[in-house]
Amino acid sequence: MRFTKTVLAGLAVSLLAACATETPYAPRGQGSGYGYSEQSIESNRYRVTFRGNSTTSRETVENYLLYRSAELTLQKGFDYFVVVEDETERTTRYTGNTYPGLAFYGRGRPFPYYGYGYPWGGFNDFDIRESNRYTAIAYILMYKGQKPRQPNAYTAREVVDNLSRFVVRPQ
Repeated sequence: MRFTKTVLAGLAVSLLAACATETPYAPRGQGSGYGYSEQSIESNRYRVTFRGNSTTSRETVENYLLYRSAELTLQKGFDYFVVVEDETERTTRYTGNTYPGLAFYGRGRPFPYYGYGYPWGGFNDFDIRESNRYTAIAYILMYKGQKPRQPNAYTAREVVDNLSRFVVRPQ
């Protein structure tokens, strides 16, 4: 019986560890609601989005958004893109668990300061966990030719070359 419980606990931990990885760079909808998506607004104007899970950092979400914008720009035959508007949204979720606080610890020994066998008086432990999910959204315009000297214009090939080492693709 003890062996079975140990094996089941190990499997549960393995499953949780597998779920606790950051969102890979992939289209949204391949197994989850996380990843990138884009919507064509005009022939050279797109809305690009990247949504990460609760283990994906804000920096990673924003890097993937830029990378997807550059990749899309090259796929559509353009040389550079201009970010017209962008925003990163944070969704925060709180979860909690209560554990009844009794005076016992270890193998049934009472806590020495509160008498033998009596609870602490109804106190409970309460664990709160905060998890954040980030979604980055950008409206971009794509152009051919030489990039203008403005801070929100990006050469697509350079962005892909510089950010590709940070991109983690699904296995």
